[in-house]
Amino acid sequence: MRKHFCHENTHTLHVNTLPPHAYFIPHSTRRSAMTFDREQSDRFRLLNGAWRFRYFASFGEVPDDFERDICDREIMVPSAWQMSGYDGHQYTNIRYPFPFDPPYVPEQDPCGLYTRNFTLDLKPGTRRILCFEGVDSCFYLWVNDRYVGYSQVTHAISEFDITAYVREGENSVSVLVLKWCDGSYLEDQDKFRMSGIIRDVYLLDRPARGIEDFAVRTRIGGNGGSAAVECVISQSGDAAVEYRFFDALGYELENGRAVNGRISFEVQDPVFWNSENPYLYTLVLYASGEVIAQQVGIREISTAGGVFRLNGQSIKFRGVNRHDSDPILGPAVGLKEMQRDLELMRRHNINAIRTSHYPPAPEFLRLCDQYGFYVIDEADIECHGVAVRGHEFDPEDMDRLACDPEWTEAILDRVERCVMRDRNHACVVMWSLGNESGYGENFRNAAKWVKSTDDSRPVHYEGASVKGIAFVMGEPLDVYSRMYPSRQEIDEAFDDPGFTKPYVLCEYSHAMGNGPGDLEDYFRCFDRHEGHCGGFVWEWCDHAVAGGAGSYLYGGDFGDDPNDGNFCVDGLVFPDRRPHTGLLEYKNVLRPARFMEDDLRNGAVWIRNMLDFTNLQEAVTIQWTIRQQGGEIYTATIPERQLDIPPHEERRCQLELPKGLNGDFALLFTICQRFDTPLVESGHILGVEQLGRQRYVRPEKDRESFRDLETSETDRHIVLSGETFRYVYDKRRACFETLVFENIDILRGPVGINLWRAPTDNDQPLRGPWEQNGYDRYEVRGRTTDLMMSEDGCEIRTEYVISAVSLPNIGRGTAGYMIGRDGSIRVSISFSRREDAPVLPRFGIRLFLPDSMESISYFGFGPGESYCDKHRSSTKHLYTDQVSRMHVDYIRPQENGARYNCDHLRIENEEMSLEVQGEGFCFNASHYTQEELTRKKHNFELKPSRMTVLCLDACQNGIGSASCGPKLASQYETPRDIQLSLYLQPARKETGLS
Repeated sequence: MRKHFCHENTHTLHVNTLPPHAYFIPHSTRRSAMTFDREQSDRFRLLNGAWRFRYFASFGEVPDDFERDICDREIMVPSAWQMSGYDGHQYTNIRYPFPFDPPYVPEQDPCGLYTRNFTLDLKPGTRRILCFEGVDSCFYLWVNDRYVGYSQVTHAISEFDITAYVREGENSVSVLVLKWCDGSYLEDQDKFRMSGIIRDVYLLDRPARGIEDFAVRTRIGGNGGSAAVECVISQSGDAAVEYRFFDALGYELENGRAVNGRISFEVQDPVFWNSENPYLYTLVLYASGEVIAQQVGIREISTAGGVFRLNGQSIKFRGVNRHDSDPILGPAVGLKEMQRDLELMRRHNINAIRTSHYPPAPEFLRLCDQYGFYVIDEADIECHGVAVRGHEFDPEDMDRLACDPEWTEAILDRVERCVMRDRNHACVVMWSLGNESGYGENFRNAAKWVKSTDDSRPVHYEGASVKGIAFVMGEPLDVYSRMYPSRQEIDEAFDDPGFTKPYVLCEYSHAMGNGPGDLEDYFRCFDRHEGHCGGFVWEWCDHAVAGGAGSYLYGGDFGDDPNDGNFCVDGLVFPDRRPHTGLLEYKNVLRPARFMEDDLRNGAVWIRNMLDFTNLQEAVTIQWTIRQQGGEIYTATIPERQLDIPPHEERRCQLELPKGLNGDFALLFTICQRFDTPLVESGHILGVEQLGRQRYVRPEKDRESFRDLETSETDRHIVLSGETFRYVYDKRRACFETLVFENIDILRGPVGINLWRAPTDNDQPLRGPWEQNGYDRYEVRGRTTDLMMSEDGCEIRTEYVISAVSLPNIGRGTAGYMIGRDGSIRVSISFSRREDAPVLPRFGIRLFLPDSMESISYFGFGPGESYCDKHRSSTKHLYTDQVSRMHVDYIRPQENGARYNCDHLRIENEEMSLEVQGEGFCFNASHYTQEELTRKKHNFELKPSRMTVLCLDACQNGIGSASCGPKLASQYETPRDIQLSLYLQPARKETGLS
């Protein structure tokens, strides 16, 4: 076999490949075809499995003439060779991992030679088609040591007619895969850069003359009582094409013969396809002994009036961006992994997927058809790196390849292969020309080609939006797409009289680490604009490579340079698909019903149906529970008749409250799936919502009589002694140094005023200013302290400042403590931040308790972590937990596990308890210090502190999504002037809260 040289030529994209066409698998019988299981076909032969393999560190190491016998190892197909220990892992977001010299790639271009044997029983009149569903980045093909051809485009199908190359009996196939090619300049997606045969390989038996391509289209009649189904067929030869059309139950509705390559008929009283009811008909084509089945969803899309409509109804995308990614398989995900993702999405109310930033495996779209997911199908194009060629990001440079005639053919080829392959899928509701590649004539021409080929769906491309609304309105693009705008920017767009296209966020709410914190605000923004069709959270899963013992590795952990660290760890689920708290938040934001107070005291509420096509009573059951004083005292179910609420409408509902209900109470509504569906069982909780307000009042204990306090004072300390305690106060630090109660030392370190938190990923824009202002290394310095005795105890008041070395004071305040004769402490600390200092990460006090203080009860937002802008999956109630379970083990350690808006807290071990009361305070309880979380880059590096670290905060800065999105909204920032008011009561071990 001889080396060929096509991979650095933008005009040689494919050699000897078949033209792109709709994806289908031929069968020999209708029964087999209608299973939609391609492995049931006797005309399909999967070549996955163990192949012989030889790795070369560079293309130059491959001999000019070589034999397949040099393959001396085995590798699984499909897979990425980096996951088998060859080459090295590398993660980079924007920067090209090779010199920018298009169309050339480095001579040091790693390669993999694959080979395997297969046997054939030759049949006269049968063509043998060899199909590769995805090879990264390009490959040369030989069959029986004869050169067949070349192809590129990683995530597109490459098909070769190898009939003239095969023989009876044993045959061989050899594939030389290159890591980089000229096409790599168009594949600069934000992901681990992995290589190899990453998708399925198979053989098809096809007739010498028959169907080559077909396109199905549906149109809905004016009143919805009928639908037209059309199919245009391309074929080689003049073989007759017959068809049969079946409903979802298998009843035949139509049959006939194509006339001049066209099929056309009407369906009466059709059932329309949508995400909530993905009803599929089946069109079966017969020609030349072949049977081809295509599932058909009858649906129609419109963007008239600037509103995205499906079947005449405006809809919202409740979406995510999804890469092919698995911590063990890399990009070579199979059917099981696809189904796992879709099931998780559906169980969390997600209805839409943007295939970032390339077409998925074709089987994925079949599943989306069946399970009901709206898909923005994106061409395999991103050339983000042109804007950072050795300099800071330059948006003007983004258009470089988009405007260069040398790349016209390559860009159109990638768009064409996406559209032609996937145009028969009902789930595909929008075409995307690619991602972050600038905008110019090459994309304008591609958009025009799409419209001339398939005008049944809108064309999307975010890259044009940077040029402004007026520009996009004049381009052949059907939607206005943005990434990470502020809500204010969205509102302003709809105020623009020139804005006439639907608005979509192809990326928003960056879900990196502890986040995102702005989901509810975006939802409300989408909801108030009919022309906003929703958006797609970035992104679905954390990208990481599995290390040992359940650990995960990211960019920079492999000596890779350049790398972008953990910026790939930015999903709603961990790499193994355990949900992040961000996914739980998103799920409840997307709940199918919402509730509003009317006359809650008398049981009157409004219920709004958030679904687009389904009456609420057909979709869910709703249970309501009365919560009072931290308990649940009554539960009932809303009658089905009261849930008779059409889509997008609301209804007043009257609940029959029990008689004699007095005092404050809250109503918890639990929304459950009514019927089993393929992905979600009946009874699955789809969301919760709580109205009203319950309070928790600690049961009063009999007040005991204690002797008066004794005090002593030095220049630095005040010692307070009572009948049951001895406390030492540090005047210089404005906090307690020692708390001994009933001869038990409560503390394992001094109490301290606390400003710092381990920065979240979404804190990264603030981390620099925080550290520049010394927030990570500050000192509290008491200026003056007053000690005042009273009948109830004594009061300590210290005027203090907070500062860091070489820097001006961060701010100043007053720390006040009222110590009762029973050992209780009333905390009243005020703080005013310097006017030009950045917002604080948090403000409160930190206590270092024995690590045996593990049991915890609290009345606040739970049961999971919650923050001022991230608590929609939580409700305010009385919860119990263990400190060790409250830590959220993000792959990169950071602030986690807080509980928001609490009024009561009790933490205890077998000997003692500490009770905290306040109004709306926040807390963290953890065995890790914030310093440890700040220092470490991976969760598996963390070392527990051998203490329980309890942070009691007046406020924490919100979470937001500023790791890639807009800055945190001002209403979630810590204020300049802060007041912390708490009541602390240590006690000998007692029973838990009632």
